[in-house]
Amino acid sequence: MSVPVFWSPTLGGSDVLVLDGPEGHHAAVVRRVQVGERVRVTNGRGSYVEGAVVVVRDRSVEVAVDRRESASAPQPRLTVVQALPKRERAQLTVQALVEVGVDRIVPWASERSQVRVTGARGERLVARWRAWAAEAGKQARRSWFCEVADLASTAEVAQLLATADVGLVLHEEADEPLGGVSLPNEGEVVLVIGPEGGLSEAELAAVGVARSSSGALTGSEAGSQPRNAPLNEGVRAVRLGDTVLRTSTAGAVAAGIVLAQTRWRPATS
Repeated sequence: MSVPVFWSPTLGGSDVLVLDGPEGHHAAVVRRVQVGERVRVTNGRGSYVEGAVVVVRDRSVEVAVDRRESASAPQPRLTVVQALPKRERAQLTVQALVEVGVDRIVPWASERSQVRVTGARGERLVARWRAWAAEAGKQARRSWFCEVADLASTAEVAQLLATADVGLVLHEEADEPLGGVSLPNEGEVVLVIGPEGGLSEAELAAVGVARSSSGALTGSEAGSQPRNAPLNEGVRAVRLGDTVLRTSTAGAVAAGIVLAQTRWRPATS
């Protein structure tokens, strides 16, 4: 049976770790850990400790640490720019992206998103996404938690693509299948997932995706754009398959394809 996972910003260096605050309350009152039960506590930045619970209080627990582990950040780093889904599907969207192994989620207020948020409402939305991501990170037993960035504009999405090692825009009209893209073993891959209604023509142009003479979306090759074109040269428009997925599931499926070709591949000698 897997040991329960909790989070603490610091893991200390002593033989006993005190887990307090909201996470200590969750362990003691909600999860109801018992003395003698083994638990894992992670800092979400690659390190964790394990040990047996020795003290349970109302709002804290103490763990006798007998194991310490750390891991390097996974490569390549995968960022998913996620257009805001419907409210009732937002939590599922975040959970699935975290569980599959995405490193950073960037909420995007695209033109055709069915959820419109600005100002304080946008801040509350991001706070909810971060809470969901943290909880999903614990349930997925991740040593490195998924980051949730601030709400992004289309211009900021274009800049993310411009600085990525590989920039991919998912679209049903693309010529190139995602499964056929050559991906690096290191660096950053940025994957853009549009809203239910698809990206607008203005958004496609802003992120550097063009149409071929047949009308299919092809993306832009490095160095092929005019002087005043967007910064993100080399962005590629890609598709999944013959069926159309909702924005809430497309990201996790696409991320799985990327990871299957990179991190999940067996190591070669």
